[in-house]
Amino acid sequence: MSMNYKPAEASNMVTNFMGTSFLLTIFGGFISDSFITRFKTFIFFCSIELLGLILLTVQAHEPHLHPAMGRRPSGSQAAILYAGLYAMAFGVGGIKASLPAHGADQLDHSNQRLISAFFNWFFFSLCTGGLISVTLMIWIEENLGWNWSFKISVIVLSVTLFIFTVGFSFYRFKLPGGSPLSRIFKVFASTARNWKLSPIERVNGRSHSKFKILDKALIDNTVTATEVEETKTFLGLLPIFATTILMNCCLAQLMTFTVQQGNIMNRTIHHFKIPTQSLTVFPLIIMLASIPLYEQFIRIFGNQKAKMFQPLRRIGLGLALASGSMAVAAIVEVKRREAAENNVILSVFWLGWQYLLLGVSDMLTLGGMLEFFYSEAPDSMRSMSTALSWCSTSMGYFLSSVLVGITNSVSGKYGQPWLGGKNLNQTRLDLFYTLLSILNILNLLAYIYCAKRY
Repeated sequence: MSMNYKPAEASNMVTNFMGTSFLLTIFGGFISDSFITRFKTFIFFCSIELLGLILLTVQAHEPHLHPAMGRRPSGSQAAILYAGLYAMAFGVGGIKASLPAHGADQLDHSNQRLISAFFNWFFFSLCTGGLISVTLMIWIEENLGWNWSFKISVIVLSVTLFIFTVGFSFYRFKLPGGSPLSRIFKVFASTARNWKLSPIERVNGRSHSKFKILDKALIDNTVTATEVEETKTFLGLLPIFATTILMNCCLAQLMTFTVQQGNIMNRTIHHFKIPTQSLTVFPLIIMLASIPLYEQFIRIFGNQKAKMFQPLRRIGLGLALASGSMAVAAIVEVKRREAAENNVILSVFWLGWQYLLLGVSDMLTLGGMLEFFYSEAPDSMRSMSTALSWCSTSMGYFLSSVLVGITNSVSGKYGQPWLGGKNLNQTRLDLFYTLLSILNILNLLAYIYCAKRY
């Protein structure tokens, strides 16, 4: 199914779809924590995703619902496409918020190692799905058509929903505890009312080490100490969340510039040419391989050696590798341009180094974030707090677009924009990668400061 959008428009649609789906996880987490169980949240949002997928399947099947060759889609055709895409984005957002928290709810919370292993293997399952998408599903699209790929996706998602529902009687359920945002707002409002009073005089001598200003909310007895502590805990997570966004900006490059690099490199293995869309298979394979190796390391060396991989340290190591991956990416791009100037086409496997570093970085960072936000969050905010991991990914995609715009605007004032034009051989992608590496080093320092204060 071709909708005949220009490459730039199609690229923006992809990044907007992914950014929106990840950003909507915070809404899914809010619903899960506030009104219905995580099980019901998953069922609801998975059904919405299925409806969106069915809509796209119908559009791919019916010729009159997509434009003729070389013509732009009509208003109604574009409306169906966007309705299907954003129904899926809405569904994905709710699923990503509720499913990991629901899975962790089934475990013994006194066994932190078990929870850590669960999030590692949950991440492994996500990568497995991604690997199938960029290999088998792309082969089906290219050889059998979009019509078949959509039909298979509908069948697989329907079976998944059925299997998950059948397990109803075996699950543990965490009942929703009301709106966490309402409780946070009440604490802020009460703090504002008691702004000029001293909390030490009226709160039975209690003095908290962090966010002491919020203790003033307890003075007039309109909120409970538990609500204040929940608010403090959630606020304490936000600096960690904020300092992971830039790392996800690096991940966004795998979907954009790195794929464009690969498109003009030598993608031939013997007589087989790797499809451009399948280039993302490299980081997925690396992430899939790194998770069993990580788990094996923990089993061999035990908990004492494993302390170096506690969530905050694990995230920090991931952020450091992200900076290193961008530095390597800059070096590889310089080498690729030099080869192109000599009429030599560099092998796409040179991109493997940045894929390696960024793949391990993503495994460490996202796995660490899921574990950290779930374990540290109050019981009544676990879905919403876990969703911060996905919101970080979303904001990384959006930040990437902003940085590209700013970079082109500033560099254009002193000559040619670094990322201007369609020909990568005439751009300075190496300088953009270098900029990202430097920004990530500064971000790592900010993260270390926040992590030590946590």
